[in-house]
Amino acid sequence: MAASVWKRCVTAAVKVKCLSPSLSARRWMLSAAYTDTKVWEAREKDPQNLALLAATMDRTYDRNLPVSSLTVSRFVDNISSREEVDQAEYYLYKFRHSPNCWYLRDWTVHSWIRQCLKYGAREKALHTVKNNVQYGIFPDDFTFNLLIDSYIKDGDFKSACSVVEEVMLQEAFDRPSTQILSLSALASYRAMRPQLTVSEERALGASLLICGLQQDNTVGLSAQLLGNALLGKVEMLEGIHAVFRGMPLFWGRGYLGRTLGVMERVAAASGDVKLSKDTLDYVNDLLQELSSTSDSDSSGAESAGEEEEEEKKEDAKDEDDQAEQAKLAQYVSRFKELSSQLESQGKVDSASFQASVAALAQQNLTAAEKADLEQYLSRVQAWGAENMQLIRREKEMREKAEQEKQERLAAKAAAQQA
Repeated sequence: MAASVWKRCVTAAVKVKCLSPSLSARRWMLSAAYTDTKVWEAREKDPQNLALLAATMDRTYDRNLPVSSLTVSRFVDNISSREEVDQAEYYLYKFRHSPNCWYLRDWTVHSWIRQCLKYGAREKALHTVKNNVQYGIFPDDFTFNLLIDSYIKDGDFKSACSVVEEVMLQEAFDRPSTQILSLSALASYRAMRPQLTVSEERALGASLLICGLQQDNTVGLSAQLLGNALLGKVEMLEGIHAVFRGMPLFWGRGYLGRTLGVMERVAAASGDVKLSKDTLDYVNDLLQELSSTSDSDSSGAESAGEEEEEEKKEDAKDEDDQAEQAKLAQYVSRFKELSSQLESQGKVDSASFQASVAALAQQNLTAAEKADLEQYLSRVQAWGAENMQLIRREKEMREKAEQEKQERLAAKAAAQQA
């Protein structure tokens, strides 16, 4: 009996050790203290009837008058069901397309994401973040972290990377916690070896590159290597203009050259920085793939339809793009030289990129959380004070409007008696 129990325990331990990346990633994500809602729920509230608020907003819009940011904030704060999330989405959209669109409050954005997570409407949160121009939802770092973490803990790394893409587009990788969460999502998604479209490769590459620039270590440099390589692939296949469209990237050709530049920096560095072996293997495979594509294109074996498609692609490229393509053989040769040099210097890390990110999270995430929570507490207090100030200002304006109305009525009555 005892032996049987011991055998089951050992088997369970082996299973835990061999967990999939999606489950093992959970261990180092945000703590319960970070995601706890007590601080947010403890703030001073302004209870409202959503039916009355909705009717008021509808009448205001029908009269072509602007709805105040305070009214929208009250509606979002008082959501109490999944159905009301859908209503709030509609009014966020209406507000964004109104004259007051620039005044959506930061705490309203934070409240909206929290309400979506609370009432099982996370897809609504992601939709409004991805379509922020239409909804005005531009989260701060803490709010981004909550959304990314919720997807990572559920093993939905593709959606987590969609959020990271928005962080990249807003260039909001300022907080170490956001960097760690983003790299965790990107590394875990990449480990799944997904089939990516060109636009997805561009987004993944830009996210890895811009986030990796914030970390001057093995993880950061490996992320830069991957990011530059992915963008270099897009550049080689589609031309440089396909890389920069809508992206906060440096306007300059030669992303594969910058990939090799990362390797050169690591080779010349005196510290204990390395590049993950799996990232170097990926770059090697990518260069071989591009070389094979280039060779097959030059062989002239395409069908008439393929030739026409290829001509359209070539027309979209300029002479500088074609000059960059001509450097591919040089890049392949230089990559082999640098790979051998890094190997001889002991600067190739046998741990995978995903494992390196997990180790970074284990070492640094706790300290990063502490700083975030302190900032969040002061931010919530500031939001509360600003909200109360708006409520007082609204009350004063209503009292003043009522007083002016009474004065007008009195003057009208006096005029009629005269």
